[in-house]
Amino acid sequence: MVLNVLIVLASFLAMEFMAWFTHKFIMHGSMWVFHKDHHDHSNTSFFEKNDFFFLIFAIPSWLGIMFGAMNGFDFKFYIGIGILCYGLAYFLVHDVVIHQRFKWFSKSNNWYVKGIKRAHKIHHKHLNKDHSENFGMLIVPLHYFKDSPIVHSNVQVNS
Repeated sequence: MVLNVLIVLASFLAMEFMAWFTHKFIMHGSMWVFHKDHHDHSNTSFFEKNDFFFLIFAIPSWLGIMFGAMNGFDFKFYIGIGILCYGLAYFLVHDVVIHQRFKWFSKSNNWYVKGIKRAHKIHHKHLNKDHSENFGMLIVPLHYFKDSPIVHSNVQVNS
C-alpha cells in the first residue's frame, strides 16, 4: 500500500516536469499551431485548439490505468492514477483558477494562488512562441510570491 502511494506521488511530481518540458519544447515548439490561440486569444469559442493537449496527457493515464488493472493492479495502474491526479490538478489550477474558464474560485486571496497567477500572467505577456519561461505550472520561482503575505506579512498583494 505504501509503495503504491509513493508511485502515485512520484508520478504526480514527474508530471510537473513533463508539463514544463511539453509546454516549453512542444507547445512553444513544433505544436505551436495548437497552443497559439491560448496566447493570442484569437479563438472566441469556449474551446481552444490548445485543449487538444488534454489528450496528450489523458491517453497515457488511461493506458496505465487500463493495463495496470488488467495486470492485477500493478505499478502501471498507480502511475496512471498519478498522471490522472496531476491532470485534475492542472485543470483546476490552470483552467479554473488562473484562466477562470469556470467561475468556481474567482475570489481567492490565497498567497499561493496569487503567486501562480502572477507567474502565468508574465508568461502570457508573450504572444509568440518564443520566450517560454523556465517554470512549471504548480511550482514557480519564489520571486512570484515576493509580495505574498507568507513572505512579507505587512504587504498586501494586488491582483
